[in-house]
Amino acid sequence: MTVLITNPVERNRFLKFAVVGVIGALIDFGVMNLLVSLFSLSLVFAGTISFICAVISNFVWNRFWTYPESRSKPLARQLFQFALVNAAGLLIRVPILHFGEPAFDQLLGNIPGTTGIHQLLSHNGTLAIAVGVVMMWNFFVNRYWTYNDIDSERFA
Repeated sequence: MTVLITNPVERNRFLKFAVVGVIGALIDFGVMNLLVSLFSLSLVFAGTISFICAVISNFVWNRFWTYPESRSKPLARQLFQFALVNAAGLLIRVPILHFGEPAFDQLLGNIPGTTGIHQLLSHNGTLAIAVGVVMMWNFFVNRYWTYNDIDSERFA
């Protein structure tokens, strides 16, 4: 974490990673809400599908924009590493969705004025927490494993 504060190159890289993450989060939230609203899928199932869509987008953006100099690794190997990191992220995410959503839903259901929207708020609130936790995991593991073939001083 200190490297983000002390190294401007890594800080810039993290900011790019965060922008990619925002794009991925928009895809994630959009697909999840679409699947829950239109197809009445459970949050865990819809959230898993939306996560996969976001991961594909994030890999492309990170490979070509955040870490363009990391392409010394073969595409298939890097994609495999990225997928493994994100699969671990999914293992972090699913329990947050599974246990967090009912708690959020119950909490919001007891607040006056949230009738009818508490479930939408609980789905999105739970997903926001999961996205934040998994983003930190993904950045550090991807930076030091998937994209470890770059010089942290020369490239931004």
